[in-house]
Amino acid sequence: MKKLFYLTCLIILFASCEKEVDLDLDNKSGTLVIEGNITDQPGPYYVRLTRSVPFTSTNQYPPVTHAFITITDTQGQTDTLQHIGEGRYQTSNLHSVPGHTYNLLVKTADISYTAQSTMPTAVDLESLQQDPVKMGGDTTYNILPIFNDPASLGNRYFFVLTANGHTKKILQTISDNVNNGLVNQRSITTSREEDDKIKVGDRVNVEMQCVDERMYNYYTALIQITADRGPGGSVTPANPPSNINSGALGYFSAHTTRSSNIEIR
Repeated sequence: MKKLFYLTCLIILFASCEKEVDLDLDNKSGTLVIEGNITDQPGPYYVRLTRSVPFTSTNQYPPVTHAFITITDTQGQTDTLQHIGEGRYQTSNLHSVPGHTYNLLVKTADISYTAQSTMPTAVDLESLQQDPVKMGGDTTYNILPIFNDPASLGNRYFFVLTANGHTKKILQTISDNVNNGLVNQRSITTSREEDDKIKVGDRVNVEMQCVDERMYNYYTALIQITADRGPGGSVTPANPPSNINSGALGYFSAHTTRSSNIEIR
């Protein structure tokens, strides 16, 4: 099944992660796919509902347009989302707060799906540094995000790197199991493919999300899947460990977000 649930239709070039996650392979179609995000930035926030298609089909994901969706938090907030088209549902009055736990409820086709995510405390992304790598006489560039990991253990990060505004993205996860409480020293590993190398003159953007443990596991598994692409660039169908119950695919993430840019010189 095509389960690279877009992450807004991400085309992932290359990524590295820190641990392997066992994946359950299948090729079913018609399964509900939920993509939900709450950030520490002002809303509205969005949940997208589609149906999965067989792995051999084209990337046409049928939208689900008549669902009932609510988001609540541990402080008594409740928001009923409104459908705004193409399977996208929007909040109207939800305010996000780091440290709060958010609960998603989706009802469609007489089935209820629930998920929970806790928004971590934000960590500032201070800057980016270029990290040159020489290969066969050529130079490409990894990107080092500069941030101070908090002293408390258990911080987890998800990075999305884009270059020159391209829709192709590089993903990476980092946890503080190594380097806890220190300035980050781990670079985002970029593509070694000639057409996709980061080179002098490129404008690079990095988004850093602070995510909870289940979302960290989800993204780590997603990266693992895309790193194991088959012949011709095809991707093995697999189920990352979703935090949504009742058999739905996808994710529900409450996270903080910080971004920074750098021009390679």
